[in-house]
Amino acid sequence: MNPKMSSAEIRSKFLAFFEKRGHLILPSASLITPDEKGVTNATLFNTAGMQPLVPYLLGKPHPQGTRLVDSQKCLRTVDIDDIGDKTHATFFEMLGNWSLGDYFKKDAIEWSYEFLTDKKEGLGLNPSQLYVTVFEGDANAPKDDEAADIWREIFKKNSIEGNRIFYMPASMNWWEAGENGPCGPDTEMYYDVSNKFGGKGLTHDEFLQADSVRDVVEVWNDVFMQYEKKDGKIIGTLPKPSVDTGAGLERLTMTLQGVDNIYDTDLFKPVMDLMKNPDQTIRNKRIIADHLRASTFLIADGVVPSNTDRGYILRRLIRRAIISTTDKMLDEKRISIFVDTITNVYAQAYPDLTAKKGHIKSVMTEEATKFASALANGMKEFEKAIPLAWDNSNLTWGDAEKANLTWDSAKILPSKIVFNLYQSYGFPIELTKEIAKERGIAIDETDVLDLVKKHQDLSRSGAEQKFKGGLADANDPQVIKYHTATHLLHQALHDVLGEGVGQKGSNITAERLRFDFSYGQRMTDEQKKMIEDIVNEKISKALPVQNITLPRAEAEKTGARHFFGEKYGEEISIYFIGDSLESAYSKEFCGGPHVKNTSELGVFKIQKEEASSQGVRRIKAILQ
Repeated sequence: MNPKMSSAEIRSKFLAFFEKRGHLILPSASLITPDEKGVTNATLFNTAGMQPLVPYLLGKPHPQGTRLVDSQKCLRTVDIDDIGDKTHATFFEMLGNWSLGDYFKKDAIEWSYEFLTDKKEGLGLNPSQLYVTVFEGDANAPKDDEAADIWREIFKKNSIEGNRIFYMPASMNWWEAGENGPCGPDTEMYYDVSNKFGGKGLTHDEFLQADSVRDVVEVWNDVFMQYEKKDGKIIGTLPKPSVDTGAGLERLTMTLQGVDNIYDTDLFKPVMDLMKNPDQTIRNKRIIADHLRASTFLIADGVVPSNTDRGYILRRLIRRAIISTTDKMLDEKRISIFVDTITNVYAQAYPDLTAKKGHIKSVMTEEATKFASALANGMKEFEKAIPLAWDNSNLTWGDAEKANLTWDSAKILPSKIVFNLYQSYGFPIELTKEIAKERGIAIDETDVLDLVKKHQDLSRSGAEQKFKGGLADANDPQVIKYHTATHLLHQALHDVLGEGVGQKGSNITAERLRFDFSYGQRMTDEQKKMIEDIVNEKISKALPVQNITLPRAEAEKTGARHFFGEKYGEEISIYFIGDSLESAYSKEFCGGPHVKNTSELGVFKIQKEEASSQGVRRIKAILQ
């Protein structure tokens, strides 16, 4: 193995290896990919290498053939709170080779092994440090002995001894897009990055332990789409099974360059080296490097900061990077240096970044300037609160431990103050904590989070009493399910038909939902199918349904959808579907009630789409 192999070499070798084996090289799709009719995908960003190719993996012929290879730009915000550790990133590249009804398991596995281990055409990893997992089988599908036998033959042929093949459950080695469509097992390749095991085999328990402490890391994944699923059950095999292979460039680079985190690779190190302040934590440096890299790519692909959807994600990334700096600011000069460095890293692979540098700098600088003003207003409120900090010298040891205080902390800021800064002025709790620490003041983070939770619980408890519009019986569990489904339907209508759609009314019973919306023409069968697929996809992802109450001015900044003719008070209840308000798929001003998780809903089915009045359409739908 060559520990000096650059990320550019890894990417180039991967593309060349599979091009030599009959694969056409595809350019990366945008982080935002519209379909052929110009309708933006349901998800905000491409979150996986396979996402732009889903229609072709589902059976649609690809105009460029059945063997494809690419390095796809991806962005995920679901793990944003984990940024700053060794391996998480918002923006990343996924190396992928694809067989669309062409070759299958034998070729895919053999080529994966060859590329990983070959010293000339591949990466030259030590074969004796490889371990693999395969699907163990369950009530839906049989154990994947075919993949296991291929691996046994490879290990035998290359004189690699010891137990290296581990059968794993569906939660680890099974892929599916939802309740319906193609699905199948996968095989994952792991590499001993610790060099602890001396090339020997491992027991099943030893492997699980090594994985949990990251002595072995997953470097490659082959997905075999060979079965068809309907209503959650396997109904047969596909006539033309496909292969989806994926490998994260950042993780491969980390492995090849012999470092224990992605930020010490050549993808990040030039940016990390810009931050010389010894008072800046390594976590904050990583947040800045990650978020500005992601922001650079987002702006290059046409996203601009805003209070809704993609723009809100970009705004949050830029502002979170600013908060992580020691002086809580990024001026035009510093932004220029960061952007120049990031674009230089990717100049060969993504020359459009270089061409758009001026635009990227301009957008980022404008947002940083806006945030500086907002931060200043919040700081005024913080300074007013400082005299309210109280002496904690009489705290018991238990109280101090709960508040995560040291005995040299002189004061603690009342939790209600911290909560007010969070709710009314948009101050993240971590920011208040950091600023307070600089002044010798602590906060009881646990207590603050309890206040946030109590506020949310109070909002939920009153929701059933407040909500009237369109519900036959707000206490009926089935009515509550249908009400939640209308939120998914509303957002899906926007995704497919465009932002001109607006809710005009609804009526919900225990048997069905009826939803009226502004749209000037009959929906096509294809559009209705897209709506159903989007809603069912969100149901299958088991997304949490959450609530928060905010002052009206703050609520309006979230981008949550407002409803027809509704008069709102000064306190607004927002229901959002997703892991956070920022990344939520759906967010609306609403009093509730709702289910706690989309997995409770069942299968969404449109029964009828018809005219309701001039310029207004009506959908009737059921949950099965």
